[in-house]
Amino acid sequence: MSLRSEIGESPAVVERLLQSAPSALRDLSAAVQRREIDAVFIAARGTSDHAATYAQYVLGVRNDLTVGLATPSVQSVYGASPNVKRALVVGVSQSGRSPDVVEVLTDARRQGALTLAVTNAPDSPLADVADVLVDLGAGPELAVAASKTYVAELVVMALISEALRGTSVDEALRALPPSLAGALEGEPAAASLAAERREMTECAVIARGYNYATAREWALKLKEIARTQTDPYSAADFEHGPITLVEPGYEVLAIAVRGPTLAGLRELFGRLRAAGARVLVASDDDATRAASDSAIVLDPGVPEWLSPIVTIIHCQLFAYHLALARGLDPDAPRGLHKVTLTR
Repeated sequence: MSLRSEIGESPAVVERLLQSAPSALRDLSAAVQRREIDAVFIAARGTSDHAATYAQYVLGVRNDLTVGLATPSVQSVYGASPNVKRALVVGVSQSGRSPDVVEVLTDARRQGALTLAVTNAPDSPLADVADVLVDLGAGPELAVAASKTYVAELVVMALISEALRGTSVDEALRALPPSLAGALEGEPAAASLAAERREMTECAVIARGYNYATAREWALKLKEIARTQTDPYSAADFEHGPITLVEPGYEVLAIAVRGPTLAGLRELFGRLRAAGARVLVASDDDATRAASDSAIVLDPGVPEWLSPIVTIIHCQLFAYHLALARGLDPDAPRGLHKVTLTR
Protein backbone atom coordinates (compact mmCIF):
# COMPACT_ATOMS: atom_id res chain seq x y z
CA MET A 1 0.00 0.00 0.00
CA SER A 2 1.17 3.55 -0.76
CA LEU A 3 -0.10 7.03 0.03
CA ARG A 4 -1.35 7.41 -3.53
CA SER A 5 -3.28 4.14 -3.47
CA GLU A 6 -4.84 5.04 -0.12
CA ILE A 7 -5.94 8.44 -1.42
CA GLY A 8 -7.60 6.53 -4.25
CA GLU A 9 -9.57 4.37 -1.82
CA SER A 10 -11.49 7.34 -0.42
CA PRO A 11 -14.64 6.97 -2.57
CA ALA A 12 -15.08 3.33 -1.52
CA VAL A 13 -14.36 4.14 2.13
CA VAL A 14 -17.03 6.85 2.14
CA GLU A 15 -19.52 4.59 0.37
CA ARG A 16 -19.13 1.98 3.12
CA LEU A 17 -19.25 4.57 5.88
CA LEU A 18 -22.52 6.03 4.61
CA GLN A 19 -24.00 2.56 5.04
CA SER A 20 -22.48 1.64 8.41
CA ALA A 21 -22.31 4.80 10.53
CA PRO A 22 -25.93 6.08 10.66
CA SER A 23 -27.20 3.27 12.91
CA ALA A 24 -24.61 3.97 15.62
CA LEU A 25 -25.26 7.68 15.35
CA ARG A 26 -29.02 7.22 15.80
CA ASP A 27 -28.26 5.79 19.24
CA LEU A 28 -25.98 8.76 19.91
CA SER A 29 -28.68 11.25 18.91
CA ALA A 30 -31.19 9.64 21.25
CA ALA A 31 -28.72 9.78 24.13
CA VAL A 32 -27.94 13.45 23.43
CA GLN A 33 -31.64 14.30 23.55
CA ARG A 34 -32.23 12.35 26.78
CA ARG A 35 -29.40 14.15 28.52
CA GLU A 36 -30.26 17.60 27.11
CA ILE A 37 -26.70 18.08 25.94
CA ASP A 38 -25.96 21.47 24.40
CA ALA A 39 -22.17 21.41 24.03
CA VAL A 40 -19.56 19.23 22.36
CA PHE A 41 -15.96 18.75 23.50
CA ILE A 42 -13.58 17.12 20.99
CA ALA A 43 -10.15 15.63 21.70
CA ALA A 44 -7.80 14.89 18.80
CA ARG A 45 -4.24 15.32 17.59
CA GLY A 46 -2.63 16.02 14.22
CA THR A 47 -4.78 15.31 11.20
CA SER A 48 -7.69 14.25 13.41
CA ASP A 49 -7.60 17.66 15.07
CA HIS A 50 -8.39 19.19 11.69
CA ALA A 51 -11.47 16.99 11.44
CA ALA A 52 -12.40 18.39 14.86
CA THR A 53 -11.98 21.92 13.50
CA TYR A 54 -14.39 21.03 10.69
CA ALA A 55 -16.84 19.76 13.32
CA GLN A 56 -16.69 23.14 15.08
CA TYR A 57 -18.14 24.77 11.99
CA VAL A 58 -20.58 22.01 11.04
CA LEU A 59 -22.08 21.56 14.50
CA GLY A 60 -21.96 25.26 15.27
CA VAL A 61 -23.61 26.43 12.04
CA ARG A 62 -26.01 23.55 11.37
CA ASN A 63 -26.82 22.42 14.94
CA ASP A 64 -26.41 25.60 17.02
CA LEU A 65 -24.07 23.76 19.37
CA THR A 66 -21.14 25.16 21.31
CA VAL A 67 -18.11 23.12 20.21
CA GLY A 68 -14.78 23.26 22.01
CA LEU A 69 -11.49 21.58 21.17
CA ALA A 70 -9.83 19.82 24.08
CA THR A 71 -6.31 20.53 25.24
CA PRO A 72 -5.44 16.92 26.09
CA SER A 73 -2.40 17.75 28.22
CA VAL A 74 -4.74 19.46 30.70
CA GLN A 75 -5.81 15.96 31.73
CA SER A 76 -2.85 13.81 30.71
CA VAL A 77 0.03 15.99 31.92
CA TYR A 78 -1.47 18.33 34.51
CA GLY A 79 -4.00 15.90 35.94
CA ALA A 80 -6.82 18.44 35.86
CA SER A 81 -10.44 17.53 35.22
CA PRO A 82 -12.46 20.21 33.36
CA ASN A 83 -16.18 19.85 33.99
CA VAL A 84 -17.74 18.22 30.91
CA LYS A 85 -20.67 16.48 32.59
CA ARG A 86 -23.22 18.21 30.35
CA ALA A 87 -21.24 17.78 27.12
CA LEU A 88 -20.87 15.17 24.45
CA VAL A 89 -17.16 14.32 24.60
CA VAL A 90 -15.69 13.01 21.35
CA GLY A 91 -12.31 11.38 20.83
CA VAL A 92 -11.05 11.27 17.24
CA SER A 93 -8.01 9.14 16.47
CA GLN A 94 -7.11 7.01 13.47
CA SER A 95 -5.24 4.51 15.64
CA GLY A 96 -7.27 4.92 18.81
CA ARG A 97 -4.02 4.65 20.75
CA SER A 98 -2.97 8.21 21.54
CA PRO A 99 -2.76 8.16 25.36
CA ASP A 100 -3.68 11.81 25.86
CA VAL A 101 -6.83 11.56 23.73
CA VAL A 102 -7.79 8.37 25.57
CA GLU A 103 -7.27 10.15 28.89
CA VAL A 104 -9.70 12.92 27.91
CA LEU A 105 -12.46 10.37 27.29
CA THR A 106 -11.53 8.37 30.40
CA ASP A 107 -11.86 11.48 32.54
CA ALA A 108 -15.14 12.43 30.85
CA ARG A 109 -16.57 8.99 31.49
CA ARG A 110 -15.57 9.19 35.17
CA GLN A 111 -17.66 12.36 35.32
CA GLY A 112 -20.63 10.61 33.76
CA ALA A 113 -20.43 12.46 30.43
CA LEU A 114 -21.59 10.87 27.19
CA THR A 115 -18.54 9.76 25.20
CA LEU A 116 -18.05 8.95 21.53
CA ALA A 117 -15.01 7.38 19.85
CA VAL A 118 -14.33 7.94 16.16
CA THR A 119 -11.52 5.63 15.12
CA ASN A 120 -10.27 3.22 12.49
CA ALA A 121 -9.40 0.72 15.25
CA PRO A 122 -12.56 -0.64 16.92
CA ASP A 123 -10.46 -2.78 19.30
CA SER A 124 -8.37 0.16 20.52
CA PRO A 125 -8.08 1.77 23.98
CA LEU A 126 -10.09 4.76 22.73
CA ALA A 127 -12.98 2.53 21.67
CA ASP A 128 -12.88 0.78 25.05
CA VAL A 129 -13.58 3.98 27.01
CA ALA A 130 -16.43 5.26 24.79
CA ASP A 131 -20.17 4.83 25.24
CA VAL A 132 -20.68 4.98 21.47
CA LEU A 133 -18.24 3.87 18.78
CA VAL A 134 -18.11 4.85 15.13
CA ASP A 135 -15.70 2.62 13.25
CA LEU A 136 -14.25 4.42 10.25
CA GLY A 137 -13.93 1.07 8.49
CA ALA A 138 -11.26 2.47 6.19
CA GLY A 139 -9.17 -0.67 6.21
CA PRO A 140 -5.42 -0.63 6.90
CA GLU A 141 -3.79 2.74 6.35
CA LEU A 142 -0.09 1.96 6.05
CA ALA A 143 1.22 5.23 4.65
CA VAL A 144 2.57 7.50 7.38
CA ALA A 145 0.58 10.51 6.17
CA ALA A 146 -3.15 10.07 6.80
CA SER A 147 -5.40 10.40 3.76
CA LYS A 148 -8.47 8.17 3.51
CA THR A 149 -8.96 8.14 7.30
CA TYR A 150 -9.11 11.94 7.34
CA VAL A 151 -11.78 11.91 4.63
CA ALA A 152 -13.68 9.33 6.67
CA GLU A 153 -13.43 11.44 9.83
CA LEU A 154 -14.89 14.43 8.00
CA VAL A 155 -17.79 12.30 6.78
CA VAL A 156 -18.49 11.13 10.33
CA MET A 157 -18.64 14.73 11.53
CA ALA A 158 -21.16 15.50 8.79
CA LEU A 159 -23.18 12.42 9.73
CA ILE A 160 -23.17 13.43 13.40
CA SER A 161 -24.69 16.75 12.36
CA GLU A 162 -27.40 14.98 10.38
CA ALA A 163 -28.15 12.59 13.23
CA LEU A 164 -28.45 15.39 15.77
CA ARG A 165 -30.80 17.24 13.43
CA GLY A 166 -32.97 14.13 13.36
CA THR A 167 -32.72 13.79 9.60
CA SER A 168 -31.72 10.89 7.41
CA VAL A 169 -28.64 10.92 5.22
CA ASP A 170 -29.48 13.47 2.53
CA GLU A 171 -28.78 13.28 -1.19
CA ALA A 172 -25.77 15.58 -1.01
CA LEU A 173 -24.06 13.17 1.36
CA ARG A 174 -24.98 10.19 -0.79
CA ALA A 175 -23.44 11.95 -3.77
CA LEU A 176 -20.04 12.20 -2.10
CA PRO A 177 -18.49 8.99 -3.49
CA PRO A 178 -18.88 10.04 -7.16
CA SER A 179 -17.74 13.56 -6.26
CA LEU A 180 -14.61 12.09 -4.67
CA ALA A 181 -14.03 9.96 -7.76
CA GLY A 182 -14.31 13.11 -9.84
CA ALA A 183 -11.71 14.82 -7.67
CA LEU A 184 -9.32 11.95 -8.29
CA GLU A 185 -9.72 12.55 -12.02
CA GLY A 186 -8.24 16.00 -11.42
CA GLU A 187 -4.86 14.46 -10.60
CA PRO A 188 -3.10 15.54 -13.85
CA ALA A 189 -3.96 19.17 -13.11
CA ALA A 190 -2.78 18.85 -9.51
CA ALA A 191 0.47 17.26 -10.68
CA SER A 192 1.07 20.04 -13.21
CA LEU A 193 0.42 22.80 -10.67
CA ALA A 194 2.69 21.09 -8.16
CA ALA A 195 5.49 20.74 -10.70
CA GLU A 196 5.28 24.47 -11.40
CA ARG A 197 5.95 25.09 -7.69
CA ARG A 198 8.73 22.56 -7.16
CA GLU A 199 11.01 25.36 -5.94
CA MET A 200 8.47 26.62 -3.40
CA THR A 201 9.96 26.28 0.07
CA GLU A 202 7.37 28.27 2.02
CA CYS A 203 3.83 29.53 1.59
CA ALA A 204 0.65 30.54 3.35
CA VAL A 205 -2.49 28.43 3.05
CA ILE A 206 -5.63 30.52 3.43
CA ALA A 207 -9.33 29.71 3.74
CA ARG A 208 -12.27 30.58 5.92
CA GLY A 209 -15.35 28.92 7.40
CA TYR A 210 -15.80 25.22 6.78
CA ASN A 211 -12.62 25.05 4.74
CA TYR A 212 -10.38 26.49 7.44
CA ALA A 213 -9.95 22.82 8.39
CA THR A 214 -8.88 22.13 4.79
CA ALA A 215 -6.24 24.85 4.96
CA ARG A 216 -4.82 23.33 8.13
CA GLU A 217 -4.74 19.81 6.70
CA TRP A 218 -3.31 20.93 3.35
CA ALA A 219 -0.56 22.77 5.19
CA LEU A 220 0.20 19.71 7.29
CA LYS A 221 0.46 17.47 4.23
CA LEU A 222 2.83 19.94 2.57
CA LYS A 223 5.02 19.84 5.68
CA GLU A 224 4.84 16.09 6.18
CA ILE A 225 5.59 14.81 2.71
CA ALA A 226 6.94 17.77 0.69
CA ARG A 227 9.00 19.46 3.44
CA THR A 228 7.49 22.83 2.61
CA GLN A 229 7.26 25.37 5.40
CA THR A 230 3.59 26.30 5.42
CA ASP A 231 1.41 28.33 7.73
CA PRO A 232 -2.37 27.86 7.56
CA TYR A 233 -4.60 30.83 8.30
CA SER A 234 -8.18 31.83 8.50
CA ALA A 235 -8.42 34.74 6.07
CA ALA A 236 -9.59 36.92 8.96
CA ASP A 237 -6.55 36.01 11.07
CA PHE A 238 -4.20 36.54 8.12
CA GLU A 239 -5.28 40.17 7.96
CA HIS A 240 -4.51 40.60 11.67
CA GLY A 241 -0.75 40.65 11.22
CA PRO A 242 0.66 37.94 8.90
CA ILE A 243 -0.35 39.95 5.81
CA THR A 244 2.77 42.04 6.45
CA LEU A 245 4.81 39.11 5.09
CA VAL A 246 3.40 39.58 1.59
CA GLU A 247 5.89 40.81 -1.00
CA PRO A 248 6.56 40.10 -4.66
CA GLY A 249 6.84 36.34 -5.20
CA TYR A 250 5.14 35.40 -1.94
CA GLU A 251 3.25 32.12 -2.43
CA VAL A 252 -0.38 31.74 -1.34
CA LEU A 253 -2.44 28.57 -1.65
CA ALA A 254 -6.11 29.15 -0.98
CA ILE A 255 -9.52 27.52 -0.85
CA ALA A 256 -12.55 29.61 -1.76
CA VAL A 257 -15.95 28.03 -2.37
CA ARG A 258 -19.32 29.60 -2.98
CA GLY A 259 -20.97 30.72 0.24
CA PRO A 260 -20.91 33.58 2.76
CA THR A 261 -17.10 33.77 2.87
CA LEU A 262 -16.45 33.93 -0.87
CA ALA A 263 -16.74 37.69 -1.46
CA GLY A 264 -14.33 38.53 1.34
CA LEU A 265 -11.83 35.93 0.20
CA ARG A 266 -11.91 37.16 -3.37
CA GLU A 267 -11.33 40.73 -2.24
CA LEU A 268 -8.37 39.60 -0.12
CA PHE A 269 -6.84 37.65 -2.99
CA GLY A 270 -7.03 40.74 -5.18
CA ARG A 271 -5.09 42.76 -2.63
CA LEU A 272 -2.51 39.99 -2.22
CA ARG A 273 -1.91 39.80 -5.96
CA ALA A 274 -1.65 43.59 -6.17
CA ALA A 275 1.12 43.35 -3.56
CA GLY A 276 2.96 40.82 -5.72
CA ALA A 277 1.82 37.54 -4.19
CA ARG A 278 1.28 34.52 -6.45
CA VAL A 279 -2.12 33.00 -5.64
CA LEU A 280 -3.18 29.44 -6.41
CA VAL A 281 -6.84 28.98 -5.52
CA ALA A 282 -9.01 25.88 -5.30
CA SER A 283 -12.50 27.10 -6.10
CA ASP A 284 -15.87 26.14 -7.52
CA ASP A 285 -16.45 29.72 -8.70
CA ASP A 286 -15.47 30.76 -12.24
CA ALA A 287 -14.81 34.42 -11.38
CA THR A 288 -12.62 33.55 -8.40
CA ARG A 289 -10.52 31.17 -10.46
CA ALA A 290 -10.22 33.71 -13.28
CA ALA A 291 -8.94 36.33 -10.83
CA SER A 292 -6.14 34.09 -9.52
CA ASP A 293 -2.71 33.25 -10.95
CA SER A 294 -3.62 29.57 -11.23
CA ALA A 295 -6.48 27.41 -10.06
CA ILE A 296 -7.79 24.01 -9.10
CA VAL A 297 -11.33 23.44 -10.34
CA LEU A 298 -13.70 22.23 -7.63
CA ASP A 299 -17.05 20.52 -8.24
CA PRO A 300 -19.76 23.24 -8.10
CA GLY A 301 -22.36 20.62 -7.20
CA VAL A 302 -20.97 20.00 -3.70
CA PRO A 303 -22.63 22.15 -0.98
CA GLU A 304 -20.31 24.44 0.95
CA TRP A 305 -20.69 22.53 4.21
CA LEU A 306 -19.56 19.29 2.55
CA SER A 307 -16.90 20.82 0.32
CA PRO A 308 -13.96 20.07 2.66
CA ILE A 309 -14.59 16.34 2.17
CA VAL A 310 -13.99 16.60 -1.57
CA THR A 311 -11.54 19.51 -1.67
CA ILE A 312 -8.98 17.73 0.49
CA ILE A 313 -8.51 15.10 -2.25
CA HIS A 314 -7.18 17.80 -4.58
CA CYS A 315 -4.93 19.06 -1.78
CA GLN A 316 -3.59 15.60 -0.97
CA LEU A 317 -2.79 15.00 -4.63
CA PHE A 318 -1.06 18.38 -4.91
CA ALA A 319 1.11 17.64 -1.87
CA TYR A 320 1.89 14.14 -3.13
CA HIS A 321 3.02 15.39 -6.52
CA LEU A 322 4.95 18.29 -5.02
CA ALA A 323 6.94 15.73 -3.02
CA LEU A 324 7.65 13.76 -6.19
CA ALA A 325 8.62 16.91 -8.09
CA ARG A 326 11.11 17.73 -5.34
CA GLY A 327 12.63 14.24 -5.44
CA LEU A 328 11.15 13.18 -2.08
CA ASP A 329 9.49 9.90 -1.16
CA PRO A 330 5.93 10.71 0.01
CA ASP A 331 5.69 7.26 1.59
CA ALA A 332 8.67 7.81 3.87
CA PRO A 333 8.46 11.26 5.51
CA ARG A 334 11.59 12.07 7.47
CA GLY A 335 11.30 11.64 11.24
CA LEU A 336 7.67 10.53 11.29
CA HIS A 337 5.93 7.35 12.42
CA LYS A 338 2.40 6.18 11.66
CA VAL A 339 1.31 6.24 15.30
CA THR A 340 2.50 9.01 17.62
CA LEU A 341 1.89 8.24 21.28
CA THR A 342 1.80 11.69 22.88
CA ARG A 343 0.93 12.16 26.54
